Amino acid sequence: MSMLLNEEQTLLKSSAAEFFAAKSPVKALRALRDAGDSTGYDRALWREMAEMGWAGILIPEAYGGVDFGYKGLGQVLEEAGRTLVASPLESTVLLASPLIRAAGSEAQKRALLPGIASGELVVALALDEHPRHAPGQIAARAEPRGETFVLNGRKCCVLDGHVADHLIVVARTDGAAGAPAGLSAFLVPRAAPGLSCVRTPMVDSRNAANVALNDVTVPAEALLGPPGGAGEFLEPVLDGARVGLAAQMLGSGLEAFERTVKYLKLRTQFGVAIGSFQALKHRAALMYCELELTISAVLEALTALDAGRSDVPELASLAKAQACEMLELVTNEAIQLHGGIGMTDAEEIGFFLKRARVAQQLLGDAGFHRDRYATLRGF
Repeated sequence: MSMLLNEEQTLLKSSAAEFFAAKSPVKALRALRDAGDSTGYDRALWREMAEMGWAGILIPEAYGGVDFGYKGLGQVLEEAGRTLVASPLESTVLLASPLIRAAGSEAQKRALLPGIASGELVVALALDEHPRHAPGQIAARAEPRGETFVLNGRKCCVLDGHVADHLIVVARTDGAAGAPAGLSAFLVPRAAPGLSCVRTPMVDSRNAANVALNDVTVPAEALLGPPGGAGEFLEPVLDGARVGLAAQMLGSGLEAFERTVKYLKLRTQFGVAIGSFQALKHRAALMYCELELTISAVLEALTALDAGRSDVPELASLAKAQACEMLELVTNEAIQLHGGIGMTDAEEIGFFLKRARVAQQLLGDAGFHRDRYATLRGF
């Protein structure tokens, strides 16, 4: 399968660019931040995005989606990254809907996927329990009691968890914390007794939640997939989300770079544009090279996902590690090359650095993925 975009994917990318530029520029994120918005995103904007088909882009047509694949979604995410769009694209489209599609029963799919595709339902994945991404280090437990399960434990950094209609909680039904097997996934209504979600605004003005489960009782029908079988479908879904997040980071990096180059051409010292200084040209060239590497890594990973190739895990970690390193470099340089104004809130470039720092940690930072890639390659 070619890494190049086909006509439909190119059109989707163009449509997304126009939509986000008009409906959700960076100033929209600033407005959400300044208003102290408790939702963390514009619900009306999300409904419009759903009407464009983007909420159901990974959902089969039988359940109200468009099933356009990861490569198509990657183009939407890249353009969303350019304007730092705040939406449930990550929590619901990248993480929750593929999990439900992969492991849900027919009844669960029919109950949830059409609502997700229409933008009416937000579903969040409650996975990590530590400040750093560690999907294998799950201590939360789910104890069977008759025809029910009782869940206890804590989760952190649950994207959109405070406004989600349902949470997908990964808990241990067997084994000790850290064991590779024995994990199960449960659909839990956010309003379930014993479940509390505390909103935690992040540095990039987006929202996540810390979740506590105290004797939360769910029926056996809430189980996604077989008991203890979450590991079989969780890791492939996480890989898809890692690649999608890398695509979004690529968009942020491209926008930050282009804004910086534009500033280098406008700002003058000693009667000439500072972009003519050789040292600054070298720094811009390094950013450009890292962006080109990221473009290749992301496109190859998206292509592999849609083709169902066996090397998806390696490519997912490669893309996420490269995106992390690229975005750290580009946003650091963008701030420095903008000079003093780059440090002020009046200039939007600072928003890109803040988004970068959050995105670098989500679903594993560069160190996590370098180690994982080496392990997968047998080192």
